[in-house]
Amino acid sequence: MPCQRALEIGCGTGMLSRQVLQKQPDLQLIMTDLAHGMSCHVQQQFPACPVCDTDAVALPFLAESFDLVLSSSVYQWLNDLPGAFVEVSRVLAPGGRFAVALFGEKTLYELRAAHQQALGNRSSHGQSFPDLKQVASAASGVFEIELLRAEFEMEWHATVPDLIRNLKRIGAQNASQNRPQGLASRQVMQRMIDYYQQQYGTDKGIPATYEVIYLLAQRK
Repeated sequence: MPCQRALEIGCGTGMLSRQVLQKQPDLQLIMTDLAHGMSCHVQQQFPACPVCDTDAVALPFLAESFDLVLSSSVYQWLNDLPGAFVEVSRVLAPGGRFAVALFGEKTLYELRAAHQQALGNRSSHGQSFPDLKQVASAASGVFEIELLRAEFEMEWHATVPDLIRNLKRIGAQNASQNRPQGLASRQVMQRMIDYYQQQYGTDKGIPATYEVIYLLAQRK
């Protein structure tokens, strides 16, 4: 079906938006982000596009408003992935498509293993990203899945603190509802850094693995 009305959930700095509009400049794109600062930033970058603050689990749009919903690096943070996908289906017109990329369960496995080692017998309650089966299950109830695959990418950093600073800069956070307080003490952080360096460090630096899950689906 022709795509005229599109919604981007979690536009961030507008990197994906720019690529999409370059390919389809006549697309009627509404851009959203949970962070007000990001919304203000992209509004300056894309003055012709409507921009608003939006929570992915409660989209402020009428049913069947869009032909396309797209998103990158957002849905791994949500605690209720099936519910969020139902919300996407609600705002899509019949036959509309959902194109999403999100981080999978093996993302940053080095960091999570180091954190668990630093905690010892205590549970980390760290962010649990979905695996392919969970994404498929969440999508299959409301969409016809056209493509679902995972790819792995690796970043390199000089030190573990450099990696952590980079994660903070891009807005990565633990959205787990069960996250306990006080786990980032100096002692725990230093043990985590030491273990990460000893276990995974190389002459090239510190690796950080990302599993990226790609989903393209059509509303039933």
